[in-house]
Amino acid sequence: MIVRIAQKEFREILREGRFRVAALLTLALLVVAMVASRAYYLSVNEQHEQARQNERNVWVSQDAKNPHSAAHYGTYAFKPKYPLSLLDQGVDKYAGISIFLEAHARNEAQYMAAQDQTGLSRFGDLTPDFILLFIIPLLIILLAFNAFTREREQGTLSLLKSQGVPTTQLALGKWLGAYLPVSLITVLMFALASILLATLSDFGRFEPSALLLLLVVYLVYYAIFTNLTLMVSALAKNSGVALVLMLAVWILSCLAMPKLASNLADGFYPYPTRQAFEAAIKDDKQVGLSGHDPWSEAAKKLETETLAQYGVDSVQQLPFNFDGYLMQKGEEHEAEIYFKHYESLREQFNHQSRIYRRSALLSPFLPARFLSMALANTDYESHWKFSDAAEKYRLQMMEALNVHFAENTKYGDWAYKAEPALWKSVPEFNYTPPSTSDILKQNSSNLLALLTWLAVSFLGLLVAVRRI
Repeated sequence: MIVRIAQKEFREILREGRFRVAALLTLALLVVAMVASRAYYLSVNEQHEQARQNERNVWVSQDAKNPHSAAHYGTYAFKPKYPLSLLDQGVDKYAGISIFLEAHARNEAQYMAAQDQTGLSRFGDLTPDFILLFIIPLLIILLAFNAFTREREQGTLSLLKSQGVPTTQLALGKWLGAYLPVSLITVLMFALASILLATLSDFGRFEPSALLLLLVVYLVYYAIFTNLTLMVSALAKNSGVALVLMLAVWILSCLAMPKLASNLADGFYPYPTRQAFEAAIKDDKQVGLSGHDPWSEAAKKLETETLAQYGVDSVQQLPFNFDGYLMQKGEEHEAEIYFKHYESLREQFNHQSRIYRRSALLSPFLPARFLSMALANTDYESHWKFSDAAEKYRLQMMEALNVHFAENTKYGDWAYKAEPALWKSVPEFNYTPPSTSDILKQNSSNLLALLTWLAVSFLGLLVAVRRI
């Protein structure tokens, strides 16, 4: 009986002109968005690769110079472009693509793509994730808002009840009939994504399991909207009321709740302004150890402790250049300052993330959105991890240069010039993103929220149908 009802619903949906038009438009938008996203990915990835190679060539091509001069000369760490950003670009356009690595400073990512866009970009880009998260739920509403109200208005619902058709089977049959067309469109789109990914000769680290899990996330998300639409259709008096109510649900879930969650997070746990953040770091630097100030109280204290440790009377008697040693200790001290202040930002980020996770129970859009970005490695958590990896690399690079300076020169020998072989000995920055299993562990609450929405909405559908 369930299969027959599903077949009947599916045939009626296919015969309706609104579905054919809506499905063709949705598929066309998805294809255009995927092709445009692929072109954008190839362009950006090519630019990233070219910039990375050029910057590496610039670094290793330096002439002989003082190692600390090379530390101030610096280099760049480029954030890799991930394959699944074809489907969900997340915050990549707003988080920056490269970080300048230099001595005594932890810089933020710069060259955000959003800076080059016009004011029209605030209305949104035509991207696959926009269609998957916003447009397809509207398609589900269009297909299923009158699933039960149409039967009531045409009088066939009473006929079905008189023939003893169980309401549970009726609900499952209509659910399958409404969900199947949408799931087919989604599977087709992900199949196209797989083909496009296969055509990329060099697309970085990619786990097929992430693409499969991303498909599952969206299928669950659409199942939730199918449940909600059929539930409202079962409870509404007529088709017009059902359509208005579901459009209201879509607006609240996909537009209002994300904005409300963002405002709550910013209200309870605001980030400091850039000016205040930089001023706090500057204040801490002024009272601590600096590699460029050997006459400060902190530097004199370090000198006394070092002389006592090595049992000598002056820095000239040390087995290394105290200038280089002071530079490294100053770098380590400043790194601790940066770590402290960036950890305070990270703490605010974690507080805000908790508010988002709790808000996910009020809207299925939020957990689906966060899981989609996380699996695509385009969320803020991925950007934090890249920034931390770049900072770790910066400290290792500074340590290699300072240690070389300290071990190969005498005190006061600032005229020393290291050979270019030193620059080549510094390994190139290489960042490996977290695995899919790690991403799922970090997003377990979002996954649980999405599954909770699925279970509760399906239970609500069964209860609503039994009240018919």
